[in-house]
Amino acid sequence: MRRLKISVASQVFVAKLEVEKAPRTCAAFTSLLPFRNQTIHSRWSGEAIWVPLGDHQFGVDFENHTCHPSRGDILLYPGGYSETELLFAYGSSSFASKMGALAGNHFLTVVEGREQLDDMGKLVLWKGAQPILFEALD
Repeated sequence: MRRLKISVASQVFVAKLEVEKAPRTCAAFTSLLPFRNQTIHSRWSGEAIWVPLGDHQFGVDFENHTCHPSRGDILLYPGGYSETELLFAYGSSSFASKMGALAGNHFLTVVEGREQLDDMGKLVLWKGAQPILFEALD
């Protein structure tokens, strides 16, 4: 498996797994597919949505981690200073929590549907929590 289909409400994206750069994170996440949850707008991280995962443990440490995801990057924060979460950057973002800067494992990159990123972000910002679904493509 190299790509995932990500649906946020009615918007659909295709993302490539960053297997070479974050192999343990990719393996841990894909073992949960299909993965359904709710996404909300980030409080501290700028133009990003996030999926709070509480104290869920993925069993991974930091790999290919960054505080500054690019537009279309999806990070997994494995927990520690803040709760475990996914962060999906749709624009300018600096990953943070009320505790300060966080680094998350960049394990997915949107490769199709990038033109919908702004609309997705605005939908979650102005309309509130939206369903998110990650599914295997190939």
